[in-house]
Amino acid sequence: MTTFKDKADSRWDTGQKLTIAEILEIFTNGDLPLRFSAYDGSTAGPADAKYGLDLKTPRGTTYLVTAPGDLGMARAYVSGDLEAVGVHPGDPYEILRVMGEELHFSRPDAMTLASVMRSLGWETLRPVAPPPQETLPRWRRIAEGLRHSKSRDAEAIHHHYDVSNAFYEKVLGPSMTYTCAAYEDADRTLEQAQENKYRLVFDKLRLKEGDRLLDIGCGWGGMVRYAARRGVHVIGATLSAEQAEWAQKAIAEEGLSALAEVRHSDYRDVQETGFDAVSSIGLTEHIGVQNYPAYFGFIQSKLRDGGLFLNHCITRPDNTRSTKAGGFIDRYVFPDGELIGSGRIITDIQNVGLEVRHEENLREHYALTLAEWNKNLVEHWDECVAEVGIGTAKVWGLYLAGSRLGFERNVIQLHQVLSVKVPAGGNVGLPLRPWWVA
Repeated sequence: MTTFKDKADSRWDTGQKLTIAEILEIFTNGDLPLRFSAYDGSTAGPADAKYGLDLKTPRGTTYLVTAPGDLGMARAYVSGDLEAVGVHPGDPYEILRVMGEELHFSRPDAMTLASVMRSLGWETLRPVAPPPQETLPRWRRIAEGLRHSKSRDAEAIHHHYDVSNAFYEKVLGPSMTYTCAAYEDADRTLEQAQENKYRLVFDKLRLKEGDRLLDIGCGWGGMVRYAARRGVHVIGATLSAEQAEWAQKAIAEEGLSALAEVRHSDYRDVQETGFDAVSSIGLTEHIGVQNYPAYFGFIQSKLRDGGLFLNHCITRPDNTRSTKAGGFIDRYVFPDGELIGSGRIITDIQNVGLEVRHEENLREHYALTLAEWNKNLVEHWDECVAEVGIGTAKVWGLYLAGSRLGFERNVIQLHQVLSVKVPAGGNVGLPLRPWWVA
């Protein structure tokens, strides 16, 4: 029986070139769950497959060869050199699912690799410029400052959050909430689940009229306005100028200016202290794991004795892996973003003197949230493309769908950790059992 390796060796002996499709078959042992076609006219995989990939240009091959893995695939896809067939670009979830579950690659021996490269042409190894949506690699971002310095954090936030408020309105929906929702059940709408998330945070923090809340990384001010509507005095801080402008306008339109304020500010520049509660919803991912002690120490210093702190962030399922994000996420979505397990977060919160009282994992809730954001992107695709361009819109479709798979497969999680600043003597004055409705 002739193997794909035998075919490569035979072509080497006769000086013939392999087609693009034959090369893919070599790397997958011919086990393709989707239809593949290439610019050289070659095809592979089941002819009746529901999903497929169409490699349209030699540049796409260069992207794939020079950056194997998710970064090369993203470059080829975002640039339009690789097309996903059978899915909408605003929601490529199904093809990503099939590829993740059924497409497996192996590394051929040296002779086969030599035959592959002779067929592709050595010029394929010459890197070409990535799509304009890609940011610089970590080692070249030093011009923006040291990692997690104020200047570099501001640039990282600008890259992701200052895309366009109009774009975010289409994708996130009326709540303008870009964090995991909390679903009472799977039949709830996205807006109901986001409102429930704010209710959950508000209740866990035992906020009441007249209290003072600091919301760090407040985004478009969803938590700020939720608390202010209930008589809480709130300061929100965000590094995104567009978020701050949108949030301040929304605060004014709701008549909440006497209670709420969103500052375009680094959280480290907040001078006020003595808060009854601090919320951090979706910011810890941007802090840098080595900076957790300083971050949580800052929060501890802002709380009054007996004050509560809720940290809501994406985590890894363990505390042993690399904290750095993969190539696609780091270069296209969250530059300098880092994740670690909830154990490390809890440890560092405890080490600054806060007492952890409760934690829970909302992993499945984030998968549901992301699916709804993908639906919104598909529904408003033409408007989103007009607002940010086809490349950026495709980045978002890929990012949201891939993240959904990550939460479904327990590659990433979402943890809420509740803690309290214990006064001298240890009496925090909290109920003996959880006081909120889960």
